[in-house]
Amino acid sequence: MPPDMVASDPVLDQTQMARALQLAELGLFTTDPNPRVGCVLWRDGRVVGEGWHARAGEPHAEVLALRAAGDQARGATAYVTLEPCSHTGRTPPCADALIAAGIAHVHCATGDPNPRVAGQGLERLRAAGLGVSMGTLQAPARALNAGFFSRFERARPFVRLKLAMSLDARTAHANGLKAWISGPEARADVQRWRARCSAIMTGAGTVQSDDPRLDVRLAYGPWVRQPLRVVLDSDLRCDPAAKVFQGHGALVFAADDARSAPDASSVAGLSAQRIERVARGPGGLDLAAVLRRLADLEINELLVECGPRLAGAFLRAALVDELLLYVAPTLLGAGALPLADFDGKLDAFEFRDVRRIGADLRLILAPRKV
Repeated sequence: MPPDMVASDPVLDQTQMARALQLAELGLFTTDPNPRVGCVLWRDGRVVGEGWHARAGEPHAEVLALRAAGDQARGATAYVTLEPCSHTGRTPPCADALIAAGIAHVHCATGDPNPRVAGQGLERLRAAGLGVSMGTLQAPARALNAGFFSRFERARPFVRLKLAMSLDARTAHANGLKAWISGPEARADVQRWRARCSAIMTGAGTVQSDDPRLDVRLAYGPWVRQPLRVVLDSDLRCDPAAKVFQGHGALVFAADDARSAPDASSVAGLSAQRIERVARGPGGLDLAAVLRRLADLEINELLVECGPRLAGAFLRAALVDELLLYVAPTLLGAGALPLADFDGKLDAFEFRDVRRIGADLRLILAPRKV
């Protein structure tokens, strides 16, 4: 029987791949810009090795699992959540490591969209005589690395728009009074979403009105990785003393035809930040161009935390892949700021998850597929 036709146990395959996905999720906050990957080695009715990728530049999941198994890896079956790499980057090819260790069969949840791999890892395994199969728990494996797949398949990050609103879909008091809408539990939950993303984006209006830090204040392990902070400031009007520009700074996107702001010292201060120029778009900057540039910078997941104007622009452009919406049990009234600025009807969303976070509700929605 050819290696690819080796009889398998679907229940065993799903069980071990589910464990590999659990391991992969341990790298949720740390692997960026690499994908989150887990590996389980199974031989003679038991697990002989496990591994997960922790961060870029360190050993991949397969290598760590092989180290844990030692000589017991020979003849084992490997369950890997992503196609083993076949190229030399910061680390040697994992496909070669599996072959050298004498692995008999490799189950992959899904292929690798990176053109440097993209099927070549599987072909290398087949050429060496290993059995190869793919597709077990493919959907959750892709979902765990939605940003990684988006970057290679769509040339843009996976965009998650985070908003908080009252029961009447308002986001700020009419009198301009600054006050939290969401409770402390919901705000703590947002920190986890920040920690997993590659970059956090906001607009100049939010910087000027709220002066946010847009950083991660969460102790989630020995490696504290701060996402890239991104500010859309078409005309370079933000105050360089704003909190978002302190510490590790921010990437600023400005219009390619933006003139010097009235305050020359402000321009001088912002010039210390990294400034990218893009064309103008409807009501602001060309958001598609911004996203393409972020993909070039290896941004997988983008979390957008902003005011109604920028939120409306992302929604109108159909660039939102997931809507993260916190609903507080309060009413702010008709004069308060709306959730998003747009005219007319937008594409419908569908609920993916609804749960209570402290006193608030957290809704996760995705665009409804036609």
